[in-house]
Order: sequence, then C-alpha cells, then structure tokens
Amino acid sequence: MLLLRHAIEEGLLGDGAIYALDGLSATGLRARRWLNELPPDLAERMRVTIIDLSPDALAWATGSHEEFPPTQDCGRLSSVEGDLRSVVLESGRHWVDLDPYGSPVPFIDAVIQSLARSSVVEVSATDTAALTGSSGRPLLRRYGARVRTDRLAHDSGLRVLLAMVARTAARHDRAIEPLLSVWDSHHLRVSARVVRSVEAANGVESYLGWRVHAPMEEEVGASMASGLHHGTSLGQLPMSCLLPLDYPLDRNDPRVSGPLWVGAMGEASAMSSMTAERAIGICGPPTIEDDPVGWTERDFELERRRVARSVRNICEEAGVIDAHHHIVVDDLAAWLGVGAPPSPRRMVEALREAGHRAGLTHYGRPSFRTDSPWEDIADAARSLQPPM
Repeated sequence: MLLLRHAIEEGLLGDGAIYALDGLSATGLRARRWLNELPPDLAERMRVTIIDLSPDALAWATGSHEEFPPTQDCGRLSSVEGDLRSVVLESGRHWVDLDPYGSPVPFIDAVIQSLARSSVVEVSATDTAALTGSSGRPLLRRYGARVRTDRLAHDSGLRVLLAMVARTAARHDRAIEPLLSVWDSHHLRVSARVVRSVEAANGVESYLGWRVHAPMEEEVGASMASGLHHGTSLGQLPMSCLLPLDYPLDRNDPRVSGPLWVGAMGEASAMSSMTAERAIGICGPPTIEDDPVGWTERDFELERRRVARSVRNICEEAGVIDAHHHIVVDDLAAWLGVGAPPSPRRMVEALREAGHRAGLTHYGRPSFRTDSPWEDIADAARSLQPPM
C-alpha cells in the first residue's frame, strides 16, 4: 500500500486512470485494500481487475466486496475467471501484482508483456528453498543460478529473482528499476518500475554478476575495478564481494552465487517514504467501539504495532540501498575472530562517525549496509568487540 501510494503521487503511473491487476488473486484481499486504503482522490483513479482460475475463489472475493464495500465510493473492481497468462495480455496495465503459489517463472513473461509504457510490477516467490540454494536443482532449472546457503542466502535469492525479472524485461525491450526488495518469512518479494527502452534493455548485463564468498585478492581487485566494492586497499580481504557477469569464474565453485542482480535493490525515495508513522496512518486500523469481530482497544493497538514493525528499518536503509556491503553481524564476528557479534546499531553509529554512509537493514537477520571500506568496518567491529 505504501509503495502504490508513493508510485501514484510521484507520477510513476501517469496522471490518468490506473489499470491495476491482482493476478492469482484468491480472496482478492490485496485488490480490495487498494480501493479501501488509498485516499479517495487516488482510489477513484483505480481500475482494478482480479483474476483466478477458481470460480469459488472469485465468488468469495466478489461476495466479500459486495458485502463489505469500500468506505469511500470510488474506484472499480472487476473479476475475470481464467488463466493469468492469457487474460493478462488483453490490455496494458500500470500496476501488476504477481503472487503465485511457488515460483513466478511460469507467469513473468506474459506479465511483462502486459505492462504499459511506464508501470510497476510486484513479484512474490514462495519457492524460498530454491531461491536460497537449499534446493539447488530447482534453482538451476527455474532461474539458471546457484546460491550459497549462508546467512546472505535470502539477499542472494532476492538478487536472483531481480535478475530473472530484468532478463525477462530485456527480452521485450524493457528495463527495470528496483523500488523495494524484501524477505518476509516464507516468501521473497521484489517490486520494480518497468520502462520501455531498447537502449536500457541493451545494458541489462551491466547489472548482472556474481557474489563470491571468501574472495581472493585478484577477485577483490576486479570487484574494485568494476565499482562493485568500496575502498582501494587489499590489505584486509572482505567476507564477500560482487563481480561483473563477464568475470571468468568456475560456476561450480561452492563460494559462488549467481548470476544475480548486482545493482541497487531498491530506490531511495520510495523506501524513505515507508516510515512507521505513514504505515500506521494508511494501514493501521482505527479503534472501533463495539467491534463486531470482538476486538478490544488493546487488539487494535497491537495490530498497529505489527503494522509499524512491518516497515522497520526500510526508511533507514533507503540511504544506503546502493551500497555494496551487506553485512550480517554474526558472520562478521566469526570472520574477524572477535568475542561476540557487535551490535548492528553501534556499528552503524561508528561508521557514520568515521564519515561513511551506513544503515540498519530490513532483513531477517541482524545486519547493516554501508559504503565504508572493509578496513574501517573491521576496525569498528574490533573497537566494539575485542578479539578473542
């Protein structure tokens, strides 16, 4: 909801009617939220379609919409029974949400073709075991990639998912600009602006590459030369680095993940708009006296807290989303041999005091991003947690 509102207010979806699609909609809840939670002047521009193969699902969704219509009389909701891959091509869409059970690969080609000249696509994947490398064969079969199963596996999985979307877009003379990439429990989700541009599509390979764990000196040097590693010294080698797609690697090397997206995984202005206050204002339920469901005032307050937690650190991470160092503090402690994992908040403060950009991440493990040279990261960690 936050991203949709940001996209509309920033003009990413044009200035007329917004044709939005909730593909594989099931209960249609997401589409109904678009109409319920956007401000009236924005919701009235929405022309929403829900698609599902199941007539029972569509009956449930439309029945819910009729019984509990939007509190504001604006926007339109229509339903289509059928296969998303054929129905989606009938007209250009400004906003498409693709949230399948399992992998989005079977649907992404048709979805990309359906998009308007400037649009946003949101893609979820629940084949998390594949994308994070635990199920290597499905990962290679569906995404043509490998992922090392370490604490950055979910970050690598998001990058593999972005690479798949980017390559698909390029086949149709389009390019992507990631807006947000999140890992939440059992699924990975990426959101990207898609623009029609042959020139940008031709450059897709410049955003693709590899992640290498425990890189050697020549690999770190190549990463620096390509602009994918911060700093200029090889005195201390980092835990990992990114490399361009054309770097000669042994793809069977267990240190290697990819091919994957090596560009920024989000867009600063979109992410900085996702504050806890804004989330509560748009999505947080107001207290209802004599609630028919039986919620108490405490239940409503707990739900508002959950809404705030759902965007924790996204706004802070916005300022460093283009940084190449994503560091899980548990890994950092083991790599440097310090006594215990340093506090990610204190690491961020120390690096900022040293003049670098740093921020906590919206990630399932305590971690931070920074543009600091590796030597300064190591020095900060050792100052907070002395070696064992």
